[in-house]
Amino acid sequence: MRSANLLNDFAFKYVFGEDCKEANDALKSLLTVFLERKVNHVVVKNSEIVKDYSKMKSPRLDLLVEFDDQTTVDLEMQLRQTKDNMMNRFSYYLARLHGSQDMEGKSYGQLKETIVMIFFNVSIFENDNICNTFRLKCDGDLPFVKEEKEDRMKLRTIEMPKVDLNKPLEDMNEQEKMIYYFLNCHKGMDDSKIKVMIESDGVIQMLEKRVETISDDRWKKIIEDFQKLHENEERIELQLELEEAQRQMKEARKEKEEARKENQNQTEALYQEY
Repeated sequence: MRSANLLNDFAFKYVFGEDCKEANDALKSLLTVFLERKVNHVVVKNSEIVKDYSKMKSPRLDLLVEFDDQTTVDLEMQLRQTKDNMMNRFSYYLARLHGSQDMEGKSYGQLKETIVMIFFNVSIFENDNICNTFRLKCDGDLPFVKEEKEDRMKLRTIEMPKVDLNKPLEDMNEQEKMIYYFLNCHKGMDDSKIKVMIESDGVIQMLEKRVETISDDRWKKIIEDFQKLHENEERIELQLELEEAQRQMKEARKEKEEARKENQNQTEALYQEY
């Protein structure tokens, strides 16, 4: 059993985001499978990994990918439930990504499609769908735009715990196979399903070759960086909790003071009546 684990943010970005043909081919396969559309050409816009986590309010290890038609995808691996509101955070990412397009001298009909796609290692929604796509809609599912091609903002979620890991390999679809590999790639050929997929599935073979390039020394460095990142996340979450507690205390004091003044005014009014 090897050390490398694709659920690690750094390993995920290295396997799919490194500036080389093999990583780019793996990325195109990933996007083809989970966006359910043929992907022929993509460019990773942020292949570098930021090192100074301590000064970052919101460390980002996602992949920002641009297609040849200028569709932009923000791709992220989310391992755990965080204390902030994840759906608010990802809808913020989508709005910021969509609004970052340069529209000077252009009509809004020229806006390109933007997608935020998140792999969750926790269950989020109470349905059986592994993949869910969210768009702008009115109450009652009335679409915001008349044609789907005009719907240019999408949030795509992939909930990996919803995959039945005991399902026979021959009954799994491409999405389930890739998720199974993500969840178990650290086992390598020791896992019977992984072994069969490596021997017979071209896409999994491609991913396996990328994972095999992660040496023990590289993995040790990845783990160190990963630990720094999450220590910083925990520090930020604690800071936000303290700020929220202070805000609530301030609001409580303000309400108490306002109530005191109101009681005082009512008492003075009673004295004046007499």
